[in-house]
Amino acid sequence: MARGPIEGRTMVVAFEGWTDAGDAASGAVRRLIEACGLEPFDEIEPDEYVDFAMHRPVVRTLEDGTRALQWPTTVAYAPTRPSAREPLAADAGLEVSSGNEGELFALVGAEPSRNWAAYAAEFLEIAQGCEVQSIVFVGAMLADVPHTRPIATAITSDSRELQARLGVLQSEYEGPTGIMSVLALAAQEAGIQTASLWASVPHYVHNAPAPKAVVALLDRLSELVDVTIPLGDLPEQAGEWERGIDEITERDDDMRAYIGKLEEQRDAVDSPEASGEAIAHDFERFLRDQARRPDPRLRAEGDPGRARRIEQSRAADDVDDAPEDDDEAGTDPDAGSDERRGDEEQPPPV
Repeated sequence: MARGPIEGRTMVVAFEGWTDAGDAASGAVRRLIEACGLEPFDEIEPDEYVDFAMHRPVVRTLEDGTRALQWPTTVAYAPTRPSAREPLAADAGLEVSSGNEGELFALVGAEPSRNWAAYAAEFLEIAQGCEVQSIVFVGAMLADVPHTRPIATAITSDSRELQARLGVLQSEYEGPTGIMSVLALAAQEAGIQTASLWASVPHYVHNAPAPKAVVALLDRLSELVDVTIPLGDLPEQAGEWERGIDEITERDDDMRAYIGKLEEQRDAVDSPEASGEAIAHDFERFLRDQARRPDPRLRAEGDPGRARRIEQSRAADDVDDAPEDDDEAGTDPDAGSDERRGDEEQPPPV
């Protein structure tokens, strides 16, 4: 349970790619950008960093009828209105404020595939130019969790000050990692505090957006950075998402039995205290799986159809290979995988 929101200038960061299962992380940060009225002010060009076979440019038709390319750049956003922070209470450790919109920045874009050190340098230049004191990395990973239960989220931090303020722990993970961990460590070395917020998304619905995970991330994010983020029709979308999966699984006995086992596992540890440990376990298992399974998209590069067929085959294999033991869990998103998009800063792995 968070003890108080992050204070001072804060940047919220998400990447589309391995760390964006169900488009939840990028979707949550884009909602934050809209709610706070943030405007783009800088970007990191993709040519040196992005694999366009993985993140393809998009053709758009403009209002005048001409066609234009939209490249997968990383865009930084800044506030357009002044801070409205006003302490409303100060009772024994309780801190409430009217908002932090004027001190919030954001950055979202395609996950870089190469030249991470150079990318980190450009990222830090933007963050330092905004004079942010803290950065919150937001991610979502595919995990062995049921869609019928609340989406679990977890927060970690390498900053002693944020650990105490938010009531969270430092990740103890060691091993292969991803771009958000690279950026977090670079920021820490530059004197910027960092925290990581992660959500677990059911791996058997990896091809579809997960509005239920977006809602879960927004709930935690609003507490972290002390802003009100309107959910709009997201709760209704989340309900439709869950009902749609119910209808599909109702016709598949094996899938229904598998989800039932996931529900039993989740219910066994379904408490505010235990949920973070369960996610951490998922992260560790993810890394083990990643080490054993090379990314098939590398072999299918340039052939989207083949990549899609491989993903669908992998999803079917996952259902057949569902863990038999309740104590088999664990995965991490900071390494990369075709079916589990975890690749970033998260509770256990950072």
